[in-house]
Amino acid sequence: MSVTPLRAAGALFRRDLHMALRRPDDALQPLLFSVIVAALFPFALGADAARLAPIAGGVMWVVALLALLIGLDSVYRGDEEDGSLDQLLISGQPLALLCAARMLAHWLVVGLPLVLVAPLLGRMLGMPAKTLVVALVSLALGTGVLVAIGHVCAALAVAAKRSVILVPLLVLPLAVPVLIFGAGAVQADLIGLSPAAPLLLLAAGLALAISLAPLACAAALRLNAG
Repeated sequence: MSVTPLRAAGALFRRDLHMALRRPDDALQPLLFSVIVAALFPFALGADAARLAPIAGGVMWVVALLALLIGLDSVYRGDEEDGSLDQLLISGQPLALLCAARMLAHWLVVGLPLVLVAPLLGRMLGMPAKTLVVALVSLALGTGVLVAIGHVCAALAVAAKRSVILVPLLVLPLAVPVLIFGAGAVQADLIGLSPAAPLLLLAAGLALAISLAPLACAAALRLNAG
């Protein structure tokens, strides 16, 4: 009985989630990193909300970006080392669909917790309650784009011996527009402007990432395999 592409992608998705649950320390590292770094700003700048609130959006987004970089180089490197990447390549299943399943699993394990912890970070940084909604929406959209970019870069560097350094160097320039629009949406709401424009740009970026990133990731994996 042949396995349909959707069933194969679902199996890979469940495997990644199961592996993340078996190693909760790896999944918690980005979350703990974001909380610790954000908590340092009130100590460094003082607990005055009037001083912290204007930079809260930028701090939250920089922290989220850096947290997503943790362990990103190992997304495909572990599969390449144990041979399971070769199994994916010769499985006969659509590789782009399998990459999309892995991106979704990665976002649920790393990206979603960062979104859920955003209210805590925002309150620590003196962000008004009204602006927290904008921050949540921007992070929900933007972290999806960042995960997609990260997977493509990790696939490009899967055969590199120093991918720990190479992957962040590839991701950071591509992540700058996401960072600008995400922090810009929060900043716009803080000063009384509409955050709709940067949020729509993030939504468009997410739609583009969902459409193209799995294809680019699959192409990069085949290129390295060849």
